[in-house]
Amino acid sequence: MEHENRCVRIQLHNLKGRESGDGGERVRVRMESREDLKSILPFLPLVLESSSLDWPSPAVKTLKALSQGPDHSNVNSGEFLFLAISDLRHSLALYSQPLAVSVADGYSLFFDDLISRDESAKWFGEVMPALATLLLRFPSLLETHYQRSKDVVTGISTGLRLLPSQKPGLVFLSQELIAALLACSFLCLFPITSRGAKCLPMINFDHLFASLYHSYHLTQENKIKCIMHYFKRICSDIPMGCVSFERKVLSFECSSYSVPYPKVDYWSKSVASLSQFKVHESGLIEDHGDALEVDFANMYIGGGALSRGCVQEEIRFMVNPELIAGMLFLPRMADNEAIEIVGAERFSNYTGYGSSFRFSGNHVDNREVDFMGRRKTRIIAIDALCCPGLRQYGTEWRLIRHSVHCKKSIEETQSLGAHLGQDANDCIEMLELPEIIEGSSTSTEVNYISCGHSVNRKCQGKNNGYVDHQDEIGIATGNWGCGAFGGDPELKAIIQWIAASQALRPSISYFTFGEQSLQMLDQVSDWILSHEWTVGDLWNMLVEYSKQRLKLETKLGFFAWLLPSLRADQMDLYESGKTEPTANTMKD
Repeated sequence: MEHENRCVRIQLHNLKGRESGDGGERVRVRMESREDLKSILPFLPLVLESSSLDWPSPAVKTLKALSQGPDHSNVNSGEFLFLAISDLRHSLALYSQPLAVSVADGYSLFFDDLISRDESAKWFGEVMPALATLLLRFPSLLETHYQRSKDVVTGISTGLRLLPSQKPGLVFLSQELIAALLACSFLCLFPITSRGAKCLPMINFDHLFASLYHSYHLTQENKIKCIMHYFKRICSDIPMGCVSFERKVLSFECSSYSVPYPKVDYWSKSVASLSQFKVHESGLIEDHGDALEVDFANMYIGGGALSRGCVQEEIRFMVNPELIAGMLFLPRMADNEAIEIVGAERFSNYTGYGSSFRFSGNHVDNREVDFMGRRKTRIIAIDALCCPGLRQYGTEWRLIRHSVHCKKSIEETQSLGAHLGQDANDCIEMLELPEIIEGSSTSTEVNYISCGHSVNRKCQGKNNGYVDHQDEIGIATGNWGCGAFGGDPELKAIIQWIAASQALRPSISYFTFGEQSLQMLDQVSDWILSHEWTVGDLWNMLVEYSKQRLKLETKLGFFAWLLPSLRADQMDLYESGKTEPTANTMKD
C-alpha cells in the first residue's frame, strides 16, 4: 500500500511539474509529425504553426482581456459574455458554423436572471478570468500532454486522438487538460463541421443554453448549475489527477489484439459459477463505492447531456463533468463496443431524476487514487436496444451487448502480462474466448456487457484453472435499457448477472430504483444461488423462456414463469443429485 501511495504522489508531482502551464518556456516537440494529433486537430480550436500549437492572434487578444476581469473586458453579464464568445468564434473562422437558435438568450437568461447578482458578479469577476487564463495555457498543456503520452502505459499510445469505431484504444488526460477542454465547450469554440461525418456527438454547450431559453424547465437550469459549479471548483483549485477513456471492442474475427465475439454455445455450456447477487431497493449506483459502475448509455456517449436529456447517463455526466471530455473524441458505439472511463471526479450532489432533477450543492469526492493518478471510479458505458419489443428475446440480441464487458482494459492486460512474465499481446491471446457456433438473436446483449466486466484472470467455474486475483471488484448496475428504451427489466437483470458471472466478477449490486416488476428479484436470485446453478444452467433456462415468449406461448414475466415451474418432485430429484436443472425438467 505504501508503495502504491508513493507511486501516486510521484505521478501527481510529475503532472504538476510538466502540465502547470505557468507561462514559462513551452516544451517544443515536432507536433506536425504526430498521427494522434493529426486525427483530432480538425476538431480543436487551435492552429499548428512552426511545429507548435497556438491560438490565432485575435483569439489570444480576447482571452487576455477576459483573463484580466470585467474592468478590462467589459464582460460582466450573460449578454456581454455571448458577445465575447462571438468574437472568439469569429477569430477562429467559425462564423460559417452557426450555433443553436436562442443560444444568446440562454446565456443571458442564466447569468442575468436565474442566478443572483452576487453569484453573477463572482462568476464574471473570478471564474471567467480564471477560465480565460486556463485557455491561454491550453496549447502548452496539450503539447506537454503529447510529449508525455508515450510514458503513461509502456508500448501503448495514450495521446488525445479520435478513437474510431471497431478499433480498441486508450486516451489518458490530466484533469487540468480536461478542464481546458470543457472551457472550450462552455465558450462553444470547437469546430463542428466534420463531427457528423465521424459520428461524433455534440460537444459545444450551445444546445444546453439554447434549450434553457426556448423550452425552460427547472431541470435544465439545474443541469447548468452542476457544470457551473464544476468550473467554480476547478478555478479555485485545479485537480491534478488523470482520467482514462478506453474503447473496448469485441472482434468478429479472431485476433491477438482483441477478445473474439462469443457465440451461443459459449454461454450454454459454461460451468462458471454465478456471482453473488445483492438487491438494493433504494440508493444510487454512484454512491455504492468500490465497483464497476454501469452507465446506461446512448450509442453516442453522453446521450442528451448537452441538450435536454436528464436520465441516468445525463445525470452522471452533470455530477461528473469530466466525462463530457470523452464526447470530443469518442464516435458512436457499435453493437460490439463499450467505453470504459476511469478516474472521473464527482463535483456535485443532486436530488431527483428526470423532471425532478435538482443540483443540491458541493460534493467532495473521497475515492482513493490508483497508481496512475486516477480516482478509483470505473464507469462502463453500454448502449441498450431501443424499443426492442419481442426481438429482445432472440438469442443474437441477448449476447453481443453484454459480452463487450468481458474485454479487459488495455492497462489491465499489460499488468497481467507483467504478473505472468509474458508479453501483453500473448496475454490477450491467452485470455481469448473459445470459438463457438452462431446463434439467433439473444446474443447481442449478453456479449455487450461481458467484455467490460472481465477481470485479469482466466475463467474458472466448477472446473479447475488459474485465477489471478488482481481485480476483485464487483458490478453496480440497475435497470439498464428499461426506461425510455423499453427493455424488459426481468430479462435485463438476468442477462447482466450471466455476463458478470462469466467474467468472474465476484458480485452484482443491483439497484431496482423501485421498479415494480423486480419485486421478486431478491427471492429469485436467492433461490437460484441456493441451488448452485452455473452460468450455463441459467442461460439455458432463459433461452427456453425466450423461445416461449417469441412463439407467444407465454405472456408471463421470467420470474413468474420460472418459480411456478419449480415443482416439489422435480426439486427433490434435483437436490438429491439425480438430475440437473434443464429446460425440460423445469418447465410445466
